Amino acid sequence: MEEFDAIVIGAGHAGCEAGLALARMGNRTLLLTISLDAVAFLACNPSIGGTAKGQLVCEIDALGGQMGINADKTMLQIRMLNRGKGPAVQSLRAQSDKIEYHNEMKRTLENTENLFLKQGEATKITLDGDYKIVETAVGLCYKAKALVFATGVYLKSRIIIGDYTKECGPNGFSNAMLLSDSLKGLGIKLLRFKTGTPARINSRSIDFSSLEVQNGEDNIQTFSFLTKKKPKNKAVCYLTYTNEKTHQIIQDNLDKAPVFSGLIKGVGPRYCPSIETKIVRFADKDRHQLFLEPESAKTNEVYIQGFSTSMPARVQADMIHSIKGLEKAEIMRDSYAIEYDCIDPLQLKPTLELKSIRGIFFAGQINGTSGYEEAAAQGIVAGINASLYLKGKEQIVLKRSDGYIGVLIDDIVTKGTLEPYRMMTSRAEYRLYLRQDNADLRLTPIGRQVGLVDDKRWKIFLKKKKDLEKIFEVLKQKYKVEKVAQLFIENGENLPKESITIKEMLKRNGIDAFKINEKLSCYKGFSFEVISEMNISIK
Repeated sequence: MEEFDAIVIGAGHAGCEAGLALARMGNRTLLLTISLDAVAFLACNPSIGGTAKGQLVCEIDALGGQMGINADKTMLQIRMLNRGKGPAVQSLRAQSDKIEYHNEMKRTLENTENLFLKQGEATKITLDGDYKIVETAVGLCYKAKALVFATGVYLKSRIIIGDYTKECGPNGFSNAMLLSDSLKGLGIKLLRFKTGTPARINSRSIDFSSLEVQNGEDNIQTFSFLTKKKPKNKAVCYLTYTNEKTHQIIQDNLDKAPVFSGLIKGVGPRYCPSIETKIVRFADKDRHQLFLEPESAKTNEVYIQGFSTSMPARVQADMIHSIKGLEKAEIMRDSYAIEYDCIDPLQLKPTLELKSIRGIFFAGQINGTSGYEEAAAQGIVAGINASLYLKGKEQIVLKRSDGYIGVLIDDIVTKGTLEPYRMMTSRAEYRLYLRQDNADLRLTPIGRQVGLVDDKRWKIFLKKKKDLEKIFEVLKQKYKVEKVAQLFIENGENLPKESITIKEMLKRNGIDAFKINEKLSCYKGFSFEVISEMNISIK
C-alpha cells in the first residue's frame, strides 16, 4: 500500500487548488481523479469569474492559488460586469478557452513537485488510527493522514433529458457510484442536489447579423496579480432574447419537464434556474436575455448562457429555433439536468475539516455549493488547512471581513444550505472593502504566513505596497484654480474657490485619477493597477 502525506479525491476546480496547495507547502500528495480528461473541466459555462465570482478568483490568486493565472492565460474575452454601478459590485468575467484551460491546469499539476496525478475511482474509505485508507475500483489502496474530498457533482450522479436518464457525470464522464455509501458509513449526512447546463450549438448555423454584439474590454485588471502582459480579447459574444413563441412552446410542454413532473428529485439552484422555471416563476416577463459564448478557439461549439433546461431533446430544438438568430441552429449537445449527492456542510468546521473525524476535509460542490469559483476558493482553504493539520500547526479561518472566501465558508458551515449555494455581492456586508483590486493587500500576507506565497509573488506584492505608499503622498500636491480649471469644466464640475489637492479633486464625481493624470502628468512611473487601486480607495 503506497503512503502519501495527503490524498485529494477529485481533480475539478476544488481538487486542483487543494492538491496544488498541499504539494507547494511541501506535502507528498496524491491527486486521484475518475478521469484525467475531466481535470479542471469547465463542464457548464466556458467562463471564469462573474458577479462576486470575480472577487473569489482574485482572492484565490492572492493566497497563492492557480485559477487566476490559468484564466488569464487561456481567456478569449474579458470584461467588467456592472460598470454602471460602484466598484464594490463590479466583477471581472472572462470567456475561457475550455480546451486550453483544461490543458493548462493539467500541465500545471503534472509539473508540480510533490504532486502525483493519477486516474482512478475511489470506492471506499476506511480509518486506521490517524490514517485514512482509500480503496479504488481496481483494487489499489493508498493511505495518508490527511484526506480532502473534492468530488464535485460525481457522487451517484445521473443526467436527465425529458424522460431519459443515464447514470453518469457531467459531459458524459464516468460517475462515482460507491463512494456515497462509504461516506454514510463514516456517519456523514448526505443531501441530493441538482444543477444543469444549456445546449451547445454550431457557430456556423447562427445568424450573427441579427444579434447584439458583446465586446470585451481592454486595459482592465486581470485575475492574477502575477500577470504582467494584459491578455488581448480574441473573441466576441452575442446577445439575443427569448420571445412569446419560445414561452408558448415551454408552456405547452410543461408536463414533459422533469423539474415539474417529479422525475427530478434533487433541489436546484434558485439563482440559476432552468429556462422553464424562469417562464413559470416570472410569468410577467415577456423575454429573457441569452448570451451566446464561444467554448474554445478550437471548436465551433457555442454555449447558450441563460438557457439551461431538461426538456426532451425535440422540445429543446423547437425552443431554440424560436429564438432570433437561432432559427437554423444546429444543436451539437443537448441540454441536461444532473442530480448528485453532496454533504450537509453544517458537519464542517470553519476550516473545512469534518467535525467528527480529524484530518478529513471537504471542498467544492460536495459541500452543497455551485460554481467553479466557489469550489476553487474552498479547495485552496482545504488544502492549506490539511497541510497545517499535517504539520501540527493552527489552521486558518478566514473571517467575513477578510474576503468573499470568508463569507462563503462562514455561510455554509454556520447556516447550511437547502439548495446549491451561490456567492453574490449582496451576501458580503463588507463588500465596499472586499474588492478585486485589493485582494492581494488583504490576503497575500496570509498566504505568505502559511507558506503558500512564493518569493516571486511576495516581491511583486511588496513593490505594489511600496508604490501605493508613494502614490498616496502625491495626493497631497496642491494646484491653483487656473491650473485645473479646464479639467473641472470638461468634466462638468464646479470650479474650486481656492487651490485644491489631488485628493480633494478625486472626491468630485466627474473626475478620476486617470483624467487628472492626463492633464497634470502627476502619476508618472506608476502602473495602471496602482493608479486604479488608489483611485477606487479614495472614491
